[in-house]
Amino acid sequence: MSFFDISALVIVMITLAAMPSTSVALVVIRSATMNPTNGVAVSMGIVLGDLILVGLAILGLTVLSELIGGFFLAVKIAAGMYLIWFGTNLIRSRTINLTCKYSGTGGGLSASFLAGLFVTLGDVKAIVFYASLFPAFVDISALTLPDIAIILLITVAAVGGVKLVYAFAATKVMAIGREFGVGNKARLASGALMVGAGTYLIARA
Repeated sequence: MSFFDISALVIVMITLAAMPSTSVALVVIRSATMNPTNGVAVSMGIVLGDLILVGLAILGLTVLSELIGGFFLAVKIAAGMYLIWFGTNLIRSRTINLTCKYSGTGGGLSASFLAGLFVTLGDVKAIVFYASLFPAFVDISALTLPDIAIILLITVAAVGGVKLVYAFAATKVMAIGREFGVGNKARLASGALMVGAGTYLIARA
């Protein structure tokens, strides 16, 4: 992976992690209604879930590349189209669903951790997203162990870092979100990034 690819992947993943979503709502609610430690536990569960999904996506892409060889070009184009469609839907959508069935105030740290893990693993679209995102920044056919390590470290730093910020600033985040409608701006920025990533992937294919 080049420095440009690593930087671009970091920016995209930080932006997506910061975008208002069910996982963000879970971190903020449990942190604000219980304590920041529970928000941290939720964040750790989310990071573990993302690492599992990232691992599955990379494994699937690697196997697919070995099986179909040259036809992987079509897979890259399809992935790029998916990212453009995903980004366009984000831009066009008017609201973001911030409800979460795990956001109650019951349980302790273990409950918070498991809630974060289940919310992440329950999003079956996430693995499709990761499988579409990585070909834009990684040559799957030449994927090395250092590349995989870099991707996993980026996932931990980007997703974990952003969620921890939400956990420790939960009360302020809730107030700012209600007053200024930050969610809509984040949605538009994330959508534009996804369209850009998809376009870049198709152009690079």
